[in-house]
Amino acid sequence: MPPMLARFSNAAVLLAAFRGREIDAHELIDANAKEFASRGEGTGVSVTRWAAAALYNGLARYHEAFSAAEAVLEDPDDLSFGPFATVELVEAASRTGRAETAMTALDRLEAATSASGAAWGEAVAARSRAMLSEGDAAESQYRYAIERLTPTALRLDLARTHLVYGEWLRRGRRNVEAREQLRIAHDLFTDFGMEGFAERARIELRATGEHARARSVETSNELTAQEAQISQLVAEGATNNEIAAQLFITPRTVEYHLHKVFRKVGVKSRTQLALHVLESKSRQG
Repeated sequence: MPPMLARFSNAAVLLAAFRGREIDAHELIDANAKEFASRGEGTGVSVTRWAAAALYNGLARYHEAFSAAEAVLEDPDDLSFGPFATVELVEAASRTGRAETAMTALDRLEAATSASGAAWGEAVAARSRAMLSEGDAAESQYRYAIERLTPTALRLDLARTHLVYGEWLRRGRRNVEAREQLRIAHDLFTDFGMEGFAERARIELRATGEHARARSVETSNELTAQEAQISQLVAEGATNNEIAAQLFITPRTVEYHLHKVFRKVGVKSRTQLALHVLESKSRQG
């Protein structure tokens, strides 16, 4: 297969996997795996297995995700997709009682990513370490990963970090804090069209006692109840810290919601948002 065509095939496989549409993803994964194997292209086969691991993690089928990721890591010298597969393996392992196996892979991941100091490597290593840790050690790693990812364009990994942190908080019966993390994850995954991960976040939210609203093309630009409340407080002159204190969320979460509000209503500043709120009230009155 020509290199350019191979890259397009890899992209299609990974896109289908992360979108979480199982039938479509399986068709692409199986077809490409056979093609790459027939040509002896080991890298292509690794991509399809990594894609399968991501698909199954999104669908919360962790035993299958572990098997797919483990197959990529059978080659200890694979430096191309090994780190990505390790991320999937650790997540699956943390859900299936395979912590010891995952720790070995995690040590390799940390060795591979620590030298560069890049945000992605440090963040996913911290997130992976958190999923294999307990108590304060786990929480500090989750928070560090979110802190490293928030200023970057790595929104997919940020969403996944909010998701697993929210799941961890819920299992610790910290439902109020869990909802904050899971709402962010659900909104991001829905925006990305990542249906499998979005459904996983929705189910977790439901387990905390909250129901995430199903979003369609028609409703995707409507403000949620919390976004509308934050917009009203901005119009009243409240700062992010004041809003956070009133709504029992963090200032960073307020900033996240404001970013979404700006995009939805087509404004670029707090002043413009305040005017939009006042004009909307005037029209309704």
